[in-house]
Amino acid sequence: MSEDLVDDELLPALPAVGGDVAGAGPDAASAAVLAALDTPARRHPDDVRPAKTRAGYARDWAVWGEYLDWLAAPERTGHRLPDTSVETGTLVGFVVWLDRVAEAAPATIERRITGVTAEARRRGVQVSKETTLAARRALTPIRLDPDRLRAGRGRGRAVASTPAQLRAMTTADPLVPRPVGPRRRRRDYEVPELARLRDRALTLLSFAVAGRASEVSGLDVGGIVPDAGGLHVAVPSVKGRPGRDVVVAYGRHEETCPVRAWLAWRAAAGLDGGPAFRPVDQWGRLGTGRLSPDGCRIVITRTAERAGLETRLTGHSQRAGLITAGIKAGKRPDKVRAQSGHAAGSPVFEGYVRDARAREDAATDDIGL
Repeated sequence: MSEDLVDDELLPALPAVGGDVAGAGPDAASAAVLAALDTPARRHPDDVRPAKTRAGYARDWAVWGEYLDWLAAPERTGHRLPDTSVETGTLVGFVVWLDRVAEAAPATIERRITGVTAEARRRGVQVSKETTLAARRALTPIRLDPDRLRAGRGRGRAVASTPAQLRAMTTADPLVPRPVGPRRRRRDYEVPELARLRDRALTLLSFAVAGRASEVSGLDVGGIVPDAGGLHVAVPSVKGRPGRDVVVAYGRHEETCPVRAWLAWRAAAGLDGGPAFRPVDQWGRLGTGRLSPDGCRIVITRTAERAGLETRLTGHSQRAGLITAGIKAGKRPDKVRAQSGHAAGSPVFEGYVRDARAREDAATDDIGL
C-alpha cells in the first residue's frame, strides 16, 4: 500500500522506546504502538461528527450547566457542583429538571441525555453505562404519562399570558419562603434586586415584542434603541426565520411598562453593549455571557410561580399573550402579525386570533346568569 494512503491522524509517527521501537523488546514495542494509536483513536469519533451534531452537543452541555446553576441556588443545595459531575443522581435529576422546570418534550430530554453523555466523555469524564441507563429509565414514565400525552408536551399552542398576570409577576414578593418538609435550605431566600430587575424587563419585553425564547435570548443592547415614544427593537433572525424591527410603546401602568422596565434593568446592570439579558447569580453578581433560550423560559416560569399563578406559563406564553391581548383590544390583525413576525395566512396566528375572538361577546355574557 502506498504511504500516501495512510492517514497521519490515525497512524502518527511512533515514539522510540529505548532509542528505537524496532530495537526494543516485543512487549515494549507493542506498548509503544498501542499508546501512539490510543489518543487519536479516541479522538476520531469527535473529529468525524458533523458540525451540526457537535454544535448540538455543545448546546446540551450549556443546558447541563444551567441545571447545575439551578441546583446550586440557596433554596436548593447552595453549592455549585463541577460541570464534570455527571453521576447517576445528577443525570437523573437533570431529566426531572428538564421535564418539570424547563418543560422540555420527551424527545428533547432524550437528546439532551445523549449530548451531555457524549460531551462529558469527550472531556475525559467516565460516564458509566449504568448512569445513562438510569437516566433513560427516569424518562420512561415521562413518555407514558397520560397527562403529558393529553397536554401534547412539545406540541400545540402555549397558554397565553394576560396583562393581569404580568402585573402579578412584576409585583411579586421577592422573598422565597423556606420549603416545607425535608429541605436543605434553613431560611427564607430573597431574590437579588438585579435579578428581579432583569426578570421584570425580560418578562415585559418578551411580551411586548411577542418574542420566542430564542429571539429574546438573541437580543442585543445595541438593538434596543430608546426614543421619546418608547423603544425600537431589532428582533434577531433565529433558525432561518427573518428578523424584524418592532416598536414598543410606553405602557399606561408603571409596573407593566416594558420601556421603563428595560431602562431600569439596563441602568442597574450598566449595559452599554453586548447581550441584552445575562445571567445573575444567587448573590446578585452579573454574568458576562448571554442568557440562553432555556434560561429565558425558566425566568418566565419561575416568575409566574413566585407570583402564585395557578396557570403554568412558559417562554412561549409571552408571544401568545401579546397576540391574544392585542386582538381582544381591537388591534388590527396585520399590525399584531407584524409585531409577532408571523407570515400572512399563518395557521398558528389565525388560531390565536380565533381563541381571542371566541371570548368576545360570548353567548353567555350579560344575559342575567
